[in-house]
Amino acid sequence: MFFSVVIPVYNRPEEVNELLESLTKQTYKNFEILIIEDGSEEPCKDIVSQYKNTLNIRYFYKENSGQGFSRNYGFERAKGDYFIVFDSDCLIPSHYFETVNSFLKKQPLDAYGGPDREHESFTPIQKAISYAMTSPITTGGTRGNEKHLGTFHPRSFNMGISREVYEETGGYRITRMGEDIEFSIRIIEHGFTTGLIPDAYVYHKRRTDLAQFFHQLHFFGRARINISRFYPSELKPIHTLPALFTVATLVMFSLPFWAPSLFEIAILPFLALFILIFAHASIKNKSVEIGLLSSVASFIQLTAYGIGFMEELVVKLRE
Repeated sequence: MFFSVVIPVYNRPEEVNELLESLTKQTYKNFEILIIEDGSEEPCKDIVSQYKNTLNIRYFYKENSGQGFSRNYGFERAKGDYFIVFDSDCLIPSHYFETVNSFLKKQPLDAYGGPDREHESFTPIQKAISYAMTSPITTGGTRGNEKHLGTFHPRSFNMGISREVYEETGGYRITRMGEDIEFSIRIIEHGFTTGLIPDAYVYHKRRTDLAQFFHQLHFFGRARINISRFYPSELKPIHTLPALFTVATLVMFSLPFWAPSLFEIAILPFLALFILIFAHASIKNKSVEIGLLSSVASFIQLTAYGIGFMEELVVKLRE
């Protein structure tokens, strides 16, 4: 099978360099790479040119339109039987394409997704963020989990679709704020088969500090409400949990001002959750530092998502 790898890029030349370096080490070589520069002020063209002798790679520069439409731009120019999408902040293990090719031969899927993991080169903060996004204790545990509920919805940081899926669906309909969720829903509605390939994981660096992580998860919360504009039934009770957690946190921290006697009781569940995450992450990563950062990152994940969710819900209700 011939794969076309579509990678939208916006002002991340160094990340592209690391990503392409990881792609030179693939054990399965039958793939091309399309780098779609989405109106970047810091283009990666010179970096891409360094790989022209080692990779089957093409570079395109276009006006900024967001990641969804940039992926469509790549799909339109792809030559493969199967299109694979990576975020530019991923590192790809050497067995990735061999794993996907073998899996699809045995169990054909029209679209698939893969998990994300942390790499040994990640900083402690990056490892903590990775924990927050993948831990079973937090909402991130639903991503890339073999025991996921319902039909599997691939996510664009690591997913693949057949050429037929693109030709039938037309690709992404929106370019930001939940574009991959909307696309996955539409793929399933068209009757295509989707599934998880557990060993087709990538090392997803995500954000490099907690402030950037907050902004990213705030955007994710807004995106969930945006998806409900297209598919109201996709807004489920589980999606409200971070917002409920955020409200509970705000109420808890306000107690010293109007009900100080209740504060010592109300803070106990939060402390218990913090300690549970700390212990689990410390053991998993064999690091007390990462355990502490993971607790902080997990609370940021929940509150940032919750705030974005509530803000966009207010906007939607006013429309």
